[in-house]
Amino acid sequence: MTASARSPTCVPAASPSWTDRLTGLTGLTRLTGLTGLTGLTGLTRLTGLTGLTGLVLIYTVLGILYRAHLQGKPMLVLVLAAIACYAMSLAPATWVVISEIFPNRIRSSGVSVAVTALWSACFLLTYTFPLLNSALGPAGTFWTYAGVCLAGMLFLSQRLKETKGKTLEEIETDARMGNA
Repeated sequence: MTASARSPTCVPAASPSWTDRLTGLTGLTRLTGLTGLTGLTGLTRLTGLTGLTGLVLIYTVLGILYRAHLQGKPMLVLVLAAIACYAMSLAPATWVVISEIFPNRIRSSGVSVAVTALWSACFLLTYTFPLLNSALGPAGTFWTYAGVCLAGMLFLSQRLKETKGKTLEEIETDARMGNA
């Protein structure tokens, strides 16, 4: 047997489809979204509320379109829009909030607990999606997600104060005095 007969055959790569390009663009959005609106504006609360508003709208529309049995490009575009919305708003804002909410004396332990809770919630979201999808159908699942985001909006609007331009010490002092 010759060496060429034993070698695996190289298959030329296919040209990227529109879905490959769109997915790549979303990945680029996520990469640049690391700074997101938080980095551009310095307004963590506004960024979080903007992201949650976008997700409520996108998940609601996804639920409506799933209920109407729509498939294809519009669904893909909406799912990728949800990923981009999250990547440019809640993803970076979450890390800013986690780094600011704990007093200096317990910050390292507090951040550790918060990050563990965050990753546990990510696991639960990923794990329960197929279960919710089976129990509620795709429309019900996305409407549930929209409801969770709406509850998050209400919580953020009531409980998260803006910290732009404040030092960690000023944030801690405000929290002790009940101003945060």
